Amino acid sequence: MSLSRKAVLGVADIPQVRKMFETNSKAREMVGRFVAGDTAEEAIAVALGFKQQGINVTLDLLGENVNSEEAASMAVVSYADVLRQAAAAEIEPNVSVKLTMLGMDLSDELTRANLNRILDVAREVNGFVRVDMEGSDYTDRTLAIFRDAHDEYGDHVGIVLQTMLYRTGEDVLEMIERQARVRLVKGAYSEPETLAMGSKENDAAYRQLMRMLLKKGKYPAIATHDPTLIDEAIDYARKNQITPDRFEFQMLYGVRQNEQERLRSKGYNMRVYTPFGKDWYPYYSRRIAERPANAFFVARQFLDRSK
Repeated sequence: MSLSRKAVLGVADIPQVRKMFETNSKAREMVGRFVAGDTAEEAIAVALGFKQQGINVTLDLLGENVNSEEAASMAVVSYADVLRQAAAAEIEPNVSVKLTMLGMDLSDELTRANLNRILDVAREVNGFVRVDMEGSDYTDRTLAIFRDAHDEYGDHVGIVLQTMLYRTGEDVLEMIERQARVRLVKGAYSEPETLAMGSKENDAAYRQLMRMLLKKGKYPAIATHDPTLIDEAIDYARKNQITPDRFEFQMLYGVRQNEQERLRSKGYNMRVYTPFGKDWYPYYSRRIAERPANAFFVARQFLDRSK
């Protein structure tokens, strides 16, 4: 990870900076580019708009690292409600969940129980739950909990793997073996160099693991905004007789919308990661840090709007 990206994440973690963004109305307006509203109803409305374009969504209730069983239980109730609302609106019930929001900082047993409660509802409405991958401190435990869930709930649950981690090649092989659905991402967390590779290495790793999943994985999600990688995925699929119904592209809400529409018009499955909720700051800061130039754009916009 580049020094500039580390610097952006470091500045974002300063309490005074976070408070400035969370309390300033002008800053909050800018967040709307990446966040689909504060409530499930707002997110469902956005999802209905995407549906009209033939684009699917995965809904993500923003939040992580809860510190009480009550907060974790509230997250479970919220996710159950989102799944049922999506089904009622005739949108594919598809959500993404961070295990630290379900109590992973409290106990793995609590987290398993809470994830299973959400998966029970997903099975009820024929939906899908994607377990997000968080920082490397949680990777082993996240995979252990996912394995148990996948054994019990099968295709109602999938996992995210981050190519920036040196270990991910082995994790991809395991998920191919168990035919678990994988969303492949480069990774957005600040990680030590002993565990994570630099950007050029990461590009090469993504390319290799993407091809493995396209060839042998079960309906992989190729989650990237990189036009070169997208073109390479299309080319590899075509040359290996991998039909478009066997995988999907995923992009973030608010990023490369024209490309999302273009890929869908070409017959490729497209899903937009659509976050909502009031606990948006950690997510927003990682989006800015993914391209340090974004930080300068945000700073300039913030200063201009604050005048």
